[in-house]
Amino acid sequence: MPVSKLAHYSIRTMDLEKSCRFYERILGFKRGYRPPFDFPGAWLYKGDDEADFGTVHIIGVDPGNPAGLTAYLGDKALPATGTGTVDHIAFLATGVEAMWKTLQAEGVAWRDRTVPSLGLHQVFLEDPSGVTIELNFPAEELNGLAETHPAIDRASINAGA
Repeated sequence: MPVSKLAHYSIRTMDLEKSCRFYERILGFKRGYRPPFDFPGAWLYKGDDEADFGTVHIIGVDPGNPAGLTAYLGDKALPATGTGTVDHIAFLATGVEAMWKTLQAEGVAWRDRTVPSLGLHQVFLEDPSGVTIELNFPAEELNGLAETHPAIDRASINAGA
């Protein structure tokens, strides 16, 4: 099969800066090179390597001047929120405790789930456009957290509370 890996995903948004801040501050992406398209946007990279053209492309929708976007990507209605027919985007991650602290500090709601048969602890959150992001952490990262963080109830995390 000629497909080797996912290159990137794109999000259309009415608030380019809010979306960029989310991906930078919450998920740790960095803005990098983006070709000079005739519509607003940003290419976000994981780390300093820009060889793969970014992981997340944020497409800014300017209702007052949609010509550049329409000419390049076609006339596509912007959904009010959500992922449309794509249910969610998932990333492998480490540092669940630090992520919880970041989400709490930034005021971002999330849901926890543990998949014991896979050894994964999942954190689900939504970006500013309503796209569901799934972060998959090694479940062993939860070991000892209930003792060091009394507010964390491992049973409720496993139950998805």
